[in-house]
Parts: sequence; structure tokens; C-alpha cells
Amino acid sequence: MVVRETCVAIWDILHPAVMAQTQKEDWLQIADFFLQSCNFPNCVGAIDGKHIRVKKPIRSGSQFFYYKKYFSFVLFAVCDANYCFKYIDVGSYGSSSDSAVLGHSAFGQMLNNNELDLPGNTTLPGTTYPAMPFVFVGGEAFALGEHLMRPYSSRGLSIARRVFNYRLTRARRVVECAFGILANKWRFLHSPIQLKLETAISAVKAACVLHNFVRVWDGFNFENSLSHSLESPNPSGMGGTRHGAAVRDHFTAYFLSPHGALPWQLEAI
Repeated sequence: MVVRETCVAIWDILHPAVMAQTQKEDWLQIADFFLQSCNFPNCVGAIDGKHIRVKKPIRSGSQFFYYKKYFSFVLFAVCDANYCFKYIDVGSYGSSSDSAVLGHSAFGQMLNNNELDLPGNTTLPGTTYPAMPFVFVGGEAFALGEHLMRPYSSRGLSIARRVFNYRLTRARRVVECAFGILANKWRFLHSPIQLKLETAISAVKAACVLHNFVRVWDGFNFENSLSHSLESPNPSGMGGTRHGAAVRDHFTAYFLSPHGALPWQLEAI
């Protein structure tokens, strides 16, 4: 009872302070930092999901059973370039895919309904046309959309598409590092949580807001954050929209243009 009540109190107090709903001005600041640190323009967040191992929930059947032979629920997160969580969804079935978790989350519904207060379209640095939307970056498990970029399929890619995948990976890795910092700071995430499901979910939510709180004061050791014991949900690929494909193609062309290319990107692919 003490653990449950404490975790709930931490979430209730810190959530409005360190994970408040993001406004248009905040998205613009996030995009500026992504451009500076990851060289990806118009990017306002990296998204991913990770499995949190738990003991088998009572009367849950196979809903929380992951194909790697353990029980888990999913921590889905949206992260900025400073490794802070801007949004989390905790508690989806371990058998769910990334795309399903996103689609059922409040964030996914707000993204689909254009309710995130994202800034209006703007041109990429050094260009005058076209005006491009602000986007989130994710892995192949997510569906391509106007505001959500995923990598090209990994077979038979042209140099241009390989460059895009490299640039997207540079931006997307921040959420992987954020999960690493989280798991290595709050080490109960390294092993199955021996709590009731509801209490385990509260503990993970408390750890996430404490993670943001500590980021402001403490920073982190980058090398110690690269490895963690959290696994990604089922990587079932998804399709996308034609508009999303056009946006991705514009980014691809920009990354090979004089204004958008990086000196080392061809060597890196």
C-alpha cells in the first residue's frame, strides 16, 4: 500500500510540472534542439515502445504474454532531443504492437485528429519551397503519415533512401537513449516487477516523471545509458498514407541537397 500510494502521489504532483501538455511554442523549441543535436529539421519528437516485464497478472490469459516467453506491459513514449519524456502511455498488453499501442493511446488519437497544437508548416532551412509539416520520427512498426516519419524498407534501397534512413535513425535514437537512462537510473526496470499490475503501472509512471525531474538537476552519463534490458514490442510493419510518402520523399531530397546534406553522411551509410 505504501508503494502504491507513494507512486500515485509522485505522478499526481510531478506530472503537471515536468510532463505538461506541450504547446506550440514548446514544439518550436523542441524542433530547434533536434536540428542542432540530431540534424533533422522540423522534428518535434521521437517515439517508441518498450516492454516492462511483470509477474503474470491475475486472470489475464495470454493478453500480457510476449512472444519471448515472459509477461509484460508496454511503456510507449514520446521523447525530445534532451532525453525527456513529453508523453507516455503505460499498461498496454505485452502482446500488442507499437502501431496498435500508438493507435489506442490518447497521443495517437490527438495526432490523427490534429489536436496536438503543432506549429504550421514551414520551409526547411535554406529553402523557400515547399512548406513542410512538423513530424515525429519512429521505427518501421509505425504507419507513415503526414506528421510521422518511418524508415524506408531495408531492401534494395537507393543511396538517397539510405541517407534518409541514416538521418532518421540519428533523430530516433534519442528515445532509445532515454529508455536506457530510465532503466539504469531506476533499476527495478531491469527485472520482472513483483507487484500487482496496477501498482507496477503506477511505479513505471512515477519513474518516468522522476526521470524528467532528475534530467533538469542531474544530467546523465551518456555511455552508461546505451544498454538496457527493455525490449521493443512486436515489430509488425505498417503501411502509410500517400501524403506521408510525399513528405518523406521531400525530406529525402533535402538531405541530399547542398542545404541539407551532412559532410559525413555518405560514409556513414
